[in-house]
Amino acid sequence: MKKGDNFLIHGYKHNGSLYKVWYEAVLIDETEDYYVFANNNARVKESDGSTWRTKEIAILFYFKNNWFNIIAQMKKKGIYYYCNIASPVVLEDNTIKFIDYDLDLRVFPDGRYRILDRDEFNEHKKEMNYSEKLSNIINYKLSELIKKYKNKEIPFNNDIIEKYKNEYFNIIKEDNFL
Repeated sequence: MKKGDNFLIHGYKHNGSLYKVWYEAVLIDETEDYYVFANNNARVKESDGSTWRTKEIAILFYFKNNWFNIIAQMKKKGIYYYCNIASPVVLEDNTIKFIDYDLDLRVFPDGRYRILDRDEFNEHKKEMNYSEKLSNIINYKLSELIKKYKNKEIPFNNDIIEKYKNEYFNIIKEDNFL
């Protein structure tokens, strides 16, 4: 595994079903705690077979031992963060794999944030029999994630995101000249 390698992203649900596949994630960095990937205009396939493309450059943080992943979306109005409460990531056969646990945190460029998909979480909790322990972990990790954002911990720092965006551009530029 080296900088510039391309990975697929597989998002699963608790029952083991594959619900979404992203076809591009370029490795930018690896630390002790997380991997950093980037993509732009990536093709995404939904579980119903429909496909679409992302609209902006995204810097993706997948945590090795924490129950969330964080996507910094570089939009015209600024950097938005989309945070998924999800199992720690597993990398296997050039594929990033995680279980999505429905609850999301959306952070806006003006500093506001919103918790999303509580209804979906409650529905899947019943439908897929989330244990009480799992539900407690999910809710605790959501509050930990909000704290992380309020404390401006990595990756909630625009300078870090810009640094990784520039690294992504350098990798793409090098690949185009090979």
